[in-house]
Amino acid sequence: MAAAGAPDGMEEPGMDTEAETVATEAPARSLNCVEAEAAAGMAAEDSGAARDNLQPAPAQPPGDPVAQASVSNGEDAGGGAGKELVDLKIIWNKTKHDVKVPLDSTGSELKQKIHSITGLPPAMQKVMYKGLVPEDKTLREIKVTSGAKIMVVGSTINDVLAVNTPKDAVQQDAKAEENKKEPLCRQKQHRKVLDKGKPEDVMPSVKGAQERLPTVPLSGMYNKSGGKVRLTFKLEQDQLWIGTKERTEKLPMGSIKNVVSEPIEGHEDYHMMAFQLGPTEASYYWVYWVPTQYVDAIKDTVLGKWQYF
Repeated sequence: MAAAGAPDGMEEPGMDTEAETVATEAPARSLNCVEAEAAAGMAAEDSGAARDNLQPAPAQPPGDPVAQASVSNGEDAGGGAGKELVDLKIIWNKTKHDVKVPLDSTGSELKQKIHSITGLPPAMQKVMYKGLVPEDKTLREIKVTSGAKIMVVGSTINDVLAVNTPKDAVQQDAKAEENKKEPLCRQKQHRKVLDKGKPEDVMPSVKGAQERLPTVPLSGMYNKSGGKVRLTFKLEQDQLWIGTKERTEKLPMGSIKNVVSEPIEGHEDYHMMAFQLGPTEASYYWVYWVPTQYVDAIKDTVLGKWQYF
């Protein structure tokens, strides 16, 4: 007779618990060779994937835009790298400075370089290489070569103020005296020269115009004795050369105290001009028939009245 038990379809209490206990306590079965190799392969793949996740990102190639983005505008990293440089000798105030500058620098950029070396403001520099260096042209365009000598003429603002203040006072006093007198061209001492008439080889004039000094000497003029005279402005030496048939006087521009001029009556496109070489009017060196378009340039060059700012 069968023992009394649970009705059909129902499990006796505790059966699940016993089954779980048996499953838990059952010893692990040994893996055969095939299963062992498969498990080892899976472990190796997992390890390799982990290593890939830990590796740093590959470096960008040199020309890659992402790498270049880390350099600010490419200016701080290279400096003048890749630019053709030229060796120059900057000569100012009897001192030489050896510098390297890009051959494609403009005259304006060269003045900034000179400023950084000498402290001389660009607006007060006269930079010369076979004549005045144009600010808007490059060194390559004016054919500057390596080892070239660049002459610089100019003074610091303090020096100019110290030197020019007496000149300004002298010039103002001279103008005041001129206003009290009759026109210069009517005075007897000048009349005898002007009455000779305009020289045949006088340089052409342009009335109402202002021009820079020409690259050639100003010629075809008379001096006080009626002899022919020419003016040569040696900017690289800061000198004015006054040449006659007999001799040439080489005057430092800093030694000239003042420059006065007046249009010639009846020929207002020409001036009579005097350079004051000493403390009084007796030291005036007179030049007649100066083309009017050069008068302001002569005064500015000799007296050093450059635009400061």
